[in-house]
Amino acid sequence: MRLPQSLIKALNKISKNFNTKPVARYVAFLMAALVALMVTAVAVLALRGTVAILEPKGLIALQQRDLIFFTALLSLLVIVPVYALTIFIVWKYRAVNKKTKYTPDWDGHKGIEALWWTVPCAIILVLSVVTWQTSHKLDPYQPIRSPKKPLTIQVVALEWKWLFIYPEQNIATVNYFQIPENTPINFEITSDAPMNSFWIPQLGSQIYAMPGMTTTLNLIADEPGKYNGASANISGAGFASMRFVAEAVPRADFDNWVAKA
Repeated sequence: MRLPQSLIKALNKISKNFNTKPVARYVAFLMAALVALMVTAVAVLALRGTVAILEPKGLIALQQRDLIFFTALLSLLVIVPVYALTIFIVWKYRAVNKKTKYTPDWDGHKGIEALWWTVPCAIILVLSVVTWQTSHKLDPYQPIRSPKKPLTIQVVALEWKWLFIYPEQNIATVNYFQIPENTPINFEITSDAPMNSFWIPQLGSQIYAMPGMTTTLNLIADEPGKYNGASANISGAGFASMRFVAEAVPRADFDNWVAKA
């Protein structure tokens, strides 16, 4: 990635205050990294309407999005101060700055060492607790609580398409299936081809489809709409075209669709 000319000129001016080129390059790298981090954050916020996982349409997907945001913000508690302090220290203790106090014994400062270790350990502890809780709460095998009877759909990964079977309705579709809104869906997933991965980003978790065994995924759509699904596993030439559409509709529309099928 090439930096803009205006940024390069600014960095060259800053580097004149240093007596060694490597230090200037280090500062330039850190500044570029901070700029990239800010651009990425802005891009994520700007793309909320086009990035599927940031626009959840189901209970499971909503909780997963909140988990992504929580872990990202928690990580920033370390990333931002580290970059900021690194730039501050490199600038303050540069060789040409004669006003800086020489403190070579800080490497054994108990207060600073305690801070360096306490904050990361606290963050890891929080992440551990959250990971433990959400791993059980968002277990794809766990049925979704609802007063409505779950709908079972059997999913078979083929070369290079998806087969959807409704065992109770005695119908089957290819690369498209329809579900009633606000109704738990129990997917029974397998493969009659290479191992694959079934994923509907706006509804929730991806889970593997493997020959000779069955995996389970429980999802729910909170509102009507067409949601794109795809293969989330590199399984050979043609896998990128393994796309399908999951359409959530009112219950009456779903019953009419089944009757027509």
